[in-house]
Amino acid sequence: MSDRARATSPAGGRQRPEERTQVFTGSIFRTRAGMGLRFDDEPPPPPPEPVIRPAKVARMLALAHKLQRAIDRGEYESRADLARAYGLSRARITQLMDLLLLAPDIQEKVLFLESVDGREPFGEPRLRRVTLAEGWAGQRDAMQEIRQLAVRSSISSSVNGTIIP
Repeated sequence: MSDRARATSPAGGRQRPEERTQVFTGSIFRTRAGMGLRFDDEPPPPPPEPVIRPAKVARMLALAHKLQRAIDRGEYESRADLARAYGLSRARITQLMDLLLLAPDIQEKVLFLESVDGREPFGEPRLRRVTLAEGWAGQRDAMQEIRQLAVRSSISSSVNGTIIP
């Protein structure tokens, strides 16, 4: 076909869209292959089981209980001695010990919190703000606000099981 014939052909020398269409039958699965995508006949492997661990705030609260027990048993004379022994600042020890000011029922709920695939229900600074509330009833109200925030964030990130029961 000459250049002139291509130029005057109805499709301009190109294939018609119907001629380029390919029809696949059966099942194909889109999978990642490096930076691109490819289609396979086999379904992708199932996602791995979620990794569930105690939440970091639960571990920090447990550490605070351990440190307080060490002081109560007389292993350390003061929080300053404890800070030197653990290589922490006195301010950090005070932050951890402030978690012991939470209402007992809140402490129990916090100790049972879990982190799913590394996603924490909330951070320790937010929990420390709860300790500033007036009395245990005020702490429960502040904790309710955190619970609502956790529910909203778990809905938006579709992570289940990380909110406070």
